[in-house]
Amino acid sequence: MLAAGAAVACQPAGLGSATVAYTTDRTATAALERRHVDVNWLTCTGGQGDGGGGGSPSPAETTVVTVDCRGETDDRRKIVVTGRVTKAVDGACVRGDLKAEVGGRQVFRVNGLGDCAARPGPTYRPPTYRLPTYRPPTYRPPAGEPRPTVTVTVTRTVWPVPGK
Repeated sequence: MLAAGAAVACQPAGLGSATVAYTTDRTATAALERRHVDVNWLTCTGGQGDGGGGGSPSPAETTVVTVDCRGETDDRRKIVVTGRVTKAVDGACVRGDLKAEVGGRQVFRVNGLGDCAARPGPTYRPPTYRLPTYRPPTYRPPAGEPRPTVTVTVTRTVWPVPGK
């Protein structure tokens, strides 16, 4: 899967469906939340072309990726974001014709989402793990409770003293 993602990110001519889907997911979620829509989850898929012809575009043609997102708000309303994307900056912006509906009501119809002047960020950040520092537990009695004390018992054997 990582190799497929790398291949999509390195496509010099045109847009990658996975990149468009990922970026639309991020930017649409941010746009909806700016419009006070509490997004519980949103998942986007992208497909090359506008549904016709297929094949690779010539250098003179504009690449179009259709995008279809489905999700749900915190109060269980249905979210639908659809459109045609002609430009994407990985993780930062998408340009094209995008429409979002929440609970059947149109929330926005825009020509783009995000900041296309931004530098693209990494699409994958490996998780960082920090091992906790082990500290053995120490007992501290609650205030007012007597502290434990150490008792030493010494046993001495006394032999009878001669003449007694």
